[in-house]
Amino acid sequence: MIIKEINIRKMKMTMKSPFSTSFGTFQDKEFLLLEATDELGNTGWGESTAFHSPWYNEETLETNLHMIRDFLIPLVLDKEFKHPDEVSELFAPLRKNNMAKAAVEGAIWDLFAKRNKLTLAEALGGTADKIEVGISIGIQKNTSDLIELVRGFVAEGYKRMKVKIKPGHDVEVIRALREAFPDVPLMADANSAYTLDDIELLKQLDEFNLTMIEQPLASDDIIDHAKLQKELKTPICLDESIHSLEDARKAVELGSTKIINIKIGRVGGLTESKKIHDYCMENGIPVWCGGMLESGVGRAHNVALTTLPNFILPGDTASSSRYWEEDVITPEVIAEDGYITVPLAYGIGYEPNIEAMDRYTVEQFHYKA
Repeated sequence: MIIKEINIRKMKMTMKSPFSTSFGTFQDKEFLLLEATDELGNTGWGESTAFHSPWYNEETLETNLHMIRDFLIPLVLDKEFKHPDEVSELFAPLRKNNMAKAAVEGAIWDLFAKRNKLTLAEALGGTADKIEVGISIGIQKNTSDLIELVRGFVAEGYKRMKVKIKPGHDVEVIRALREAFPDVPLMADANSAYTLDDIELLKQLDEFNLTMIEQPLASDDIIDHAKLQKELKTPICLDESIHSLEDARKAVELGSTKIINIKIGRVGGLTESKKIHDYCMENGIPVWCGGMLESGVGRAHNVALTTLPNFILPGDTASSSRYWEEDVITPEVIAEDGYITVPLAYGIGYEPNIEAMDRYTVEQFHYKA
């Protein structure tokens, strides 16, 4: 396939409710959608998961736009690819900027699957026909609101509750949730809000039988996480610390993590995601697919990735309606009783809703060979 055209849409969508973590609160989600077209007129779609501010990692929507326009598109435009893995190899000399790389690579993966009359899941080697999903819940104003929110998600059938924590909003919140829901799989996501000075506090979480505590320490750390894991019974899951297969290998060998969260954007695309999945499977480390508040395009890529066999823990890929009044794909992603049925249409399996996209497009950029 030869990439003949790439269209970038700068998008802005408003979430149904504000989303709060240890690093901030927001409701408007700005992101990029990419459409790649080949010499036969086939199209593939990708999404950048970078936020408008560098609070999750160093990337932002604007730095992604710069990287894609000025560095990545010139590398792929009018170039022939036999397989999307070649895109990852082509981008390797460029340092980091993983979310920008993943957006371009994701569009080409979708295009590749469609050309070869495969679902994206099949193209990746996935086998599941449905995936188990949980829910990610931001920090709420009070614990009673949180309990009622969780009660609603339990009733909807979601298989795991991920709750954001931060200093001053942690042990007692988890205690209240566990008392209200003694049997619900529960995990705490700290988004790097703690240090080794908080070991005694974090050890208190051991009594609540959590599935995991996600990224309690610094976003670039694997050494201190190994020290912390020795003190905790609760498995540590690494998120922000894992940017590549090499990061995963080092963290596992050091004993820094017992579970890994794979986010396509964070690790630079589907090719690297699959490599991390395969390594973890060989080494007995469960993985799950984290979410970045994606629109339906990014959500569809997550669904496809999660069909790989070592995704044995519920991911964050909830229904589109959890976040949006209207999504940009047809049909929207729907979770029923905690499961999403993997679509059977070629590529990502969902059709772009161009009319909806147009409503939320702030700016467009076109590039032709």
